[in-house]
Amino acid sequence: MTWFGLSFDTLALFALAALLLAATPGPVWLYLISRTLAQGRRAGYCSMLGVAAGLAVHMLLAALGLSAVLLAIPFAFDAIKLAGAAYLLWLAIGTLRGGGLAFTPQALPPVADGVLLRQAFVAALVNPKVAVFYLSLFPQFVDPAAGSVLAQSLLLGALQIAIAAVIDVTLVTVAGVLALAIKRRPLWLRVQRLALGGTFGVLAVWLAATPSRTAP
Repeated sequence: MTWFGLSFDTLALFALAALLLAATPGPVWLYLISRTLAQGRRAGYCSMLGVAAGLAVHMLLAALGLSAVLLAIPFAFDAIKLAGAAYLLWLAIGTLRGGGLAFTPQALPPVADGVLLRQAFVAALVNPKVAVFYLSLFPQFVDPAAGSVLAQSLLLGALQIAIAAVIDVTLVTVAGVLALAIKRRPLWLRVQRLALGGTFGVLAVWLAATPSRTAP
């Protein structure tokens, strides 16, 4: 039995690869854990949905071949990378300055669900390494001779996003339990703003330092 030309064995192998990648700690883990610990489980779930939406856009662009065209343009990779780093740095500064003195023992104010979704979506969208990931992974499993490349790519992308979502939901749920245990501790109230703002800053530096040679 095949789906758009992809056999069950191929899909199972791809699912295993996607699971191993999703279960490997990285920037998304850091982003979701910091959001959840600082602002609660609801903020973590909203951020997870925003990240998933950003991945979906990247996946669609890769399936249509637009990412390959964009990343082939000179300086496009660097432009997207620096734009993403600037956005994360802006989030870091806004978080650190939002409540006055960083060490004031005051909980972070609630953030609207739409804002959380938008911030996570943009953070995922302006990360060119995601586009490179899809462009590198799809050709390993797509078989042009067996059916539509677009349909196969969309199926693989949907499977990858679903697997990543399961891992992220688990991650946010566990972090949410920890957040409930520490949210009323005075020490955490003093450092949570620094923790979240510092996370954004680390991600900004990580993205800015991504070698341009990563682009195909």
